[in-house]
Amino acid sequence: MKIILFQPQIPQNTGNIVRTCSVAGAGLVLVRPLGFSTNARQLKRAGLDYWSTLAIEEIDDLEGYLQSTACPFYFFSSKAQKLYTEVKYTKESLLIFGNETTGLPPLFRQTYPERFVTLPMKPCQRCLNLANSAAIALYEAWRQQDFK
Repeated sequence: MKIILFQPQIPQNTGNIVRTCSVAGAGLVLVRPLGFSTNARQLKRAGLDYWSTLAIEEIDDLEGYLQSTACPFYFFSSKAQKLYTEVKYTKESLLIFGNETTGLPPLFRQTYPERFVTLPMKPCQRCLNLANSAAIALYEAWRQQDFK
C-alpha cells in the first residue's frame, strides 16, 4: 500500500506520516509542489530516523500517475458520502489525501466520484488532522489484509 499526499503544506504532518508508513510497511508518494523543503528541520524532526526506512517518491503529476497504474486508489475527503470502511482494500491500494489548506482539486472529484471516501465526523466540525486521517485509513486497509 501507499499513502499519496497531494501538495502537503505542513512538514510536521508529513513527518508523522513518514513514521506511520514506516511502521506499517507502506510507501509514501509526495505530489509537488510541496509547501516545505524535504530538508526542513521540522520535517526531519517529526520523521526522526524513519526517513531511512522508507522509499519516498516525489512526483509532479498525480493524474498521470493514476492513469499509469493498475492499482486501486481512493481519495479521502470530508465531502464524500461513502465511508472508508465500505471499501475492500488490497495490498496494492493507493490512499490519497489532499493538502491541509485546500484539500484535493475538484478535477479529481469530477473524474473519479466513485473513488471518494470519508472518515466519519460530527456535523459542522473542522476536519481531522492530515496525519491522523492517514493513520486511520492506512490501519483500516492494513487490518483488512490481516496486518500482513
